[in-house]
Amino acid sequence: MNKVIRLFAGAVFASFLMLTAVVVNAQTTMDEYMVKWENTKNYTLAILDKMPDSGMDYKTDPKAMSFKGQIHHVGNAIVGISQGFLKGSDPGFEINLETASRAELAEYVSKCFDYGKKTLAALSADDLGEKIEVFGNTVSRRQVAALLMDHTSHHNGSAVAYIRVQGAEPPAYVGF
Repeated sequence: MNKVIRLFAGAVFASFLMLTAVVVNAQTTMDEYMVKWENTKNYTLAILDKMPDSGMDYKTDPKAMSFKGQIHHVGNAIVGISQGFLKGSDPGFEINLETASRAELAEYVSKCFDYGKKTLAALSADDLGEKIEVFGNTVSRRQVAALLMDHTSHHNGSAVAYIRVQGAEPPAYVGF
C-alpha cells in the first residue's frame, strides 16, 4: 500500500511539473510581443496603403467610422491607453484627421505605434504585473498590452472589410 501511495504521489508531482512547464512555456515574452507589435504596425500601414483614394471616407453606415477614421482610431487608442494605463507621457504629436493626407495619416499612425512600443518597453516586470482599474475592470498592465493588440486587430479587420467593399485587394495577413 505504501508503494502505491508513493507511486501515486510521484505521478501527481510529475504531472504538476509537466503542467507547470506547459504554462510557463505558453507565456509570450515581451521580446516576442514587440516583434508582433512591429508586424501589426506594418500591417496597419499596409491596410492604409491598399485603400483606394476614393474609399478613404467610406462608411459602412452613417453612424460608423469612416475607413480613415478606423485607422486614426487605432493610433489614438494606442496613445490614449498608453498614457492612461501604461504610464505613458505626452507623445508630443497629434493630427487633424479632417485635413490630413494619406501620407500624414500614415506618419501619425507610425508615430503612435512607436510611442506605444517605447511606453511598453519602459515598463518593468513589476509594472506589467501591477493590477489597475481599467474601464471598470481590475486587470494587470500586461492585460492592457494584450488589449492594445486585440483592439488594433478588431479595427484592422473592419478596415480590411472596407477595402474589399471598395473592390480592392487587402494586404495578406502576417501572423508572426
